[in-house]
Amino acid sequence: MIAYHFPPLHGSSGMQRTLRFARYLPDHGWEPIVLTPSPRAYQQTDSGQLADIPQEVRVYRAFALDTARHLTLKGRYPRLLALPDRWISWWLGAVPTGWYLIKKYKPDVIWSTYPIATAHLIGLTLHRLTGIPWVADFRDPMVQPDYPPDPLTYRAYERVENKTIAQCASAVFTTPGTLRDYQTRFSHVPASRFHLIENGYDESSFAAITRSVNQITKAGGITLLHSGVIYPSERDPTCLFEALATLLKKHVIGAESLHIILRASHHEAYLQSLIDHFEIGAVVSLAPPISYNDALAEMLTVDGLLILQAANCNNQIPAKLYEYLRAQRPILALTDLVGDTAEKLRSMGVDTIAPLDSKEAIMTGLRRFLALLREDKAPIAPMDKILSNSREARTKELARLLGAACKG
Repeated sequence: MIAYHFPPLHGSSGMQRTLRFARYLPDHGWEPIVLTPSPRAYQQTDSGQLADIPQEVRVYRAFALDTARHLTLKGRYPRLLALPDRWISWWLGAVPTGWYLIKKYKPDVIWSTYPIATAHLIGLTLHRLTGIPWVADFRDPMVQPDYPPDPLTYRAYERVENKTIAQCASAVFTTPGTLRDYQTRFSHVPASRFHLIENGYDESSFAAITRSVNQITKAGGITLLHSGVIYPSERDPTCLFEALATLLKKHVIGAESLHIILRASHHEAYLQSLIDHFEIGAVVSLAPPISYNDALAEMLTVDGLLILQAANCNNQIPAKLYEYLRAQRPILALTDLVGDTAEKLRSMGVDTIAPLDSKEAIMTGLRRFLALLREDKAPIAPMDKILSNSREARTKELARLLGAACKG
C-alpha cells in the first residue's frame, strides 16, 4: 500500500482512507504492507494517530524530501525537482524499498493512492518491474480543464494519469461524478477498469468518544462548525461572509445568537482579512488545529455543521462529510445543487443546501437552517443509512476488488 498520507502526518482527513483500509483489510484475509515517506517529508507531524496503526500492519518509511523546504536556495528551487509534485524524491527512496519488500514478502497486489502523484509513479514503476497487479486509488480527478493551473504541472499530471490508467488493473474513484468523467475521457479503456469506493467514517473512532449531551442545547446562541481546510478557490467563503455581514446589519443575527467556528482552516491570514473586511468578527472566529479525536468530539457537541464546496468541485465530496453524517448533527451545505456533495446529502435525507456562490441564496438557506435548529426540526441522516458509509463497509468493497485484480 503506497501512500503519502499516513501517520504521523498532521492535519489530513485523506490520511484516514489508507489508515482504515490497513486496519480492516486483515478482517478480509489480507495482510497490508504500507510504504510511506519518511516523516521529514511532512510539514507538520502529530504522533496522536500512530496508536491507530494495528501491530500486525508492517509500515516501511522510505527516504523522501519536500523540495520546497529541503532543496531551496535563496527562496528558489529547480522546477524539475518538483514535478509532478514536491515529493518526487520519494520515488528515489520508495522504488528500492518497494523492490526489497516485494522480494521479501511476495505480495499479490500493489495499491497506490493519490493525491500526491508521486505515489502513482512509484506504483507504476514497481508494477512494471515485477508484473504484480496494480490497483490505482485516484480518489479525486488528477486533471481537470483548469487544474492544475500551472502548465508544467498540468502536463506532468497528465502524463502520470495517462500511464496509470493504461497500466493499472483497476482505477478507483470516490464519487460517481469522477467515475463518469474518467469513463468518458478514457472511452477507449474498458469500463470495467473503473470502480467506485467512496470515502467513509470510522465507527470505532466515534465509539471511543463520550458525547456530552449537556453541551448541546437549543436555548440561547447557536454554534456552527466548519472543521478542516478552507481553500480560497474550491471553498471560497466570500459570499457566505457577505451574507453574514448583511444579516448582522439587519440584526437578524448577532454575537448573542450565532457563533461560527472555522477550525483548522489552514488559510488563517486570508480568512482573517475577509472577516475584518466584512466586519463579521462578532459571529465568526478562527480556531487552531486539534487532534483527530478531539475534532470528532467537537463535531458531536455543536448545534450544526458547515460544508463549503464550490461548483468547480462538483465531482468531489469532502471526506469529512461522512464524519459529519455519523456525528448526527444537522448539516448546512453550501454547495452547487447539482454536484455530488448535494446529491449525497439528499440521498441521506438532508435538504438544507444552498449554492456557495450566491449571497442571497445563502441568506435564505441560513435563516431557514437556524429556524429549523431552534425548532429541533433540522434533518439528520438516519443511522441505518449512515452505517452503509462506514470504513468497514468500504474495506469490504476494496477486498473484493483486490481479489478480482489477483484473478485478472
